[in-house]
Amino acid sequence: MRESLGNIYKMALQKTIFKPGINREGTDYSNEGGWFDINLVRFRKGLPEKFGGWAKLTTDTFLGTCRALHAWVSLGGDKLLGLGTTFKYYVQQGNVFYDITPIRSTDLNVTTFAATNGSAIITATDTAHGALINDFVTISNAVSLGGLITATVLNTEHQITSITDNTYTFVASATANGSDTGNGGSATDAAYQINVGLDVYVPSTGWGANNWGEGTFGSSTALNETGQLRLWSHDHFGENLIINARNGGIYKWTENNGVTTRAVELAGISGANLVPTKGIQVITSEKDRHLIVLGCDPIVGSARTGTIDPMLIAFSDQENDLQFEPLITNTAGSLRLSSGSSIIGANKSRQEILVWTDTALYSMQFVGPPFTFAVNLINEGTGLIGPKASVTAPTAVFWMSYNNFYAYNGTVQSLPCSVQNYIFSDINLTQSFKINAFTINDKSEVGWFYCSASSTEIDRYVIYNYADQTWIYGSLSRTAWLDSGIENYPRAVSSGYVYQQEVGFDDDGTPMTNVFIESSDFDIGDGEQFSFIRRIIPDFKFLSNSGGGKVNIVVKTRNFPGDSLTTNSTNSISSTTQQANIRARGRQAVLRFESDDDDTTANTSVGWRLGATRLDVKTDGRR
Repeated sequence: MRESLGNIYKMALQKTIFKPGINREGTDYSNEGGWFDINLVRFRKGLPEKFGGWAKLTTDTFLGTCRALHAWVSLGGDKLLGLGTTFKYYVQQGNVFYDITPIRSTDLNVTTFAATNGSAIITATDTAHGALINDFVTISNAVSLGGLITATVLNTEHQITSITDNTYTFVASATANGSDTGNGGSATDAAYQINVGLDVYVPSTGWGANNWGEGTFGSSTALNETGQLRLWSHDHFGENLIINARNGGIYKWTENNGVTTRAVELAGISGANLVPTKGIQVITSEKDRHLIVLGCDPIVGSARTGTIDPMLIAFSDQENDLQFEPLITNTAGSLRLSSGSSIIGANKSRQEILVWTDTALYSMQFVGPPFTFAVNLINEGTGLIGPKASVTAPTAVFWMSYNNFYAYNGTVQSLPCSVQNYIFSDINLTQSFKINAFTINDKSEVGWFYCSASSTEIDRYVIYNYADQTWIYGSLSRTAWLDSGIENYPRAVSSGYVYQQEVGFDDDGTPMTNVFIESSDFDIGDGEQFSFIRRIIPDFKFLSNSGGGKVNIVVKTRNFPGDSLTTNSTNSISSTTQQANIRARGRQAVLRFESDDDDTTANTSVGWRLGATRLDVKTDGRR
């Protein structure tokens, strides 16, 4: 770019073709010939184009923040989608969410109720409830309290709003009156779902919290699923689903039982033998058909301890997810990693399962009896920033570490990143466990959604195009993502809805806003001469369902690198625009291409691709 623009004074019209990708490692001026800022724009074959849009898959909603998606197909051909949220676990079938959250305990014939005239708040008494605020309980067999708090009002699911040792409250669907003096009868049952998790990571429990060494060494406090950010891992074993709330129990949902049934604890199923009761992550080794639990409780004597060893890996017998007792007649067993203090996450590759601790990367491969699996240390110093910060693409496995990006395709490679400092200086590291990696394979993209420095929730993304080796970034909130796979489009989650991604070019039926790409500074003769830009000849390809669409071309100038940019001209460009006359003078110029699609419905579903814009520029002297 510098070479061509440096000779701009010699010719009337000059093409402006900038190098693909964003570079924020230097200054605006030092990156002449490149792009400097971007949002909701990607590169395809070196040229910028607007992101594809998104639309709700269904108007059906779910409770809690979803941070995990898993898709699979039943033996009968049904497409299923698992969603793990901070409150519940769902299976989606036919665009309907079915609650399969496991039941923690059921108290029979012991729960009683009290109501207050004029209030919808009901107090329940159950000395062994074990509930937390926001937990869910399903009441059955209760009778009317005598007034408006009828049996129908009581016998349903409720979310708990406050607790004491022996009581809890919930908000009923009706307001009590003076006749509500009963207690619900003597045969009331209460089924408590597993405790909910947190929606914000709180790094303040267990040994090492706060100041170094604080807390009880070896304490399991930090490995309790109820006191931390709720993250689900899940995988299918055959057509059935295995789910695990990080550092909590392991559960199985049996597809043949139907979508109206709940998942149950794997260790409690008839025939289960020494199944881990807790784990950090579950994953299946599909080719050899083993269920693997990473970071689980060990076997002592003839039972599991119930306390997690964060570096221990257990695996079931082949083709049997209920058999974890190592015997000479089966392939069940366990192994323990040595480098690091805890397993962070794992991901499947072509011939192996990659396992990251906080400090190292391991390869886990099936080798058959007598050892079943072999584990090799691949690399130290390339730990995983969060449990879901790795993703498998066709060419390699990619992941985000604490200060860099890496790829593995037999060897570990550090990815040269032209936005590295920009990204890592704007991450809220206390919420790094929320980072989720994703792929858009048909566009050769891998990316990561993360919390910016000023946010406690996902609001930013960074994307690497592994075919073109270019980087982009922008603002978008997606707490979970799943590439197309068994579906035609990627799916993503935001604010209680599942979206289809890369559908059209709008934001769920409304115009997509704040779409732009901006160049770095360029100058004439390395800034020796002032330039005068008189005319722009645009080069756009518009992709629209309506045939409309526009893009604004903004011209900014300044005289010295340290000066503020001055906007000289903003011109609206449509498919019929031949040229735009402008007046812009300076030593350095910046081009910005933006579209808000916010003026007419004709701009809904408008996409665009930028080509080679030409500028009519003349030399305007040294003063």
